[in-house]
Amino acid sequence: MFSKRLKQLRKQENLTQQEMADFLGITRQGYAKYENNQSESDHDTIKKLASFFNVSTDFLLGFSEDPYIMKDEEFEKFILDLRRWHKEGPKNKDEDVQRLKKIFEAYLNESS
Repeated sequence: MFSKRLKQLRKQENLTQQEMADFLGITRQGYAKYENNQSESDHDTIKKLASFFNVSTDFLLGFSEDPYIMKDEEFEKFILDLRRWHKEGPKNKDEDVQRLKKIFEAYLNESS
């Protein structure tokens, strides 16, 4: 199911196999193996592809017919964004909380 969905999503976006390979940092032949069900991708690649196409990993892997990111996956993405922010964020706790609230509000508005 993964290979079929991957090819379908790529074609919907009018992208070539080479463009997808470049995005993933692999050869076109390596990418073609994903679409031809000749090779399995690792977890990180599956997550990267799901994020790229804005679909859930469950949809990409064939566990769901609903392509949209599920709330749990949206929350996971939010947590990843927070981790990136925390590495660069302010050290003052009050400022941290205020900035966190703003990020969360922006995230909620974006996913609505």
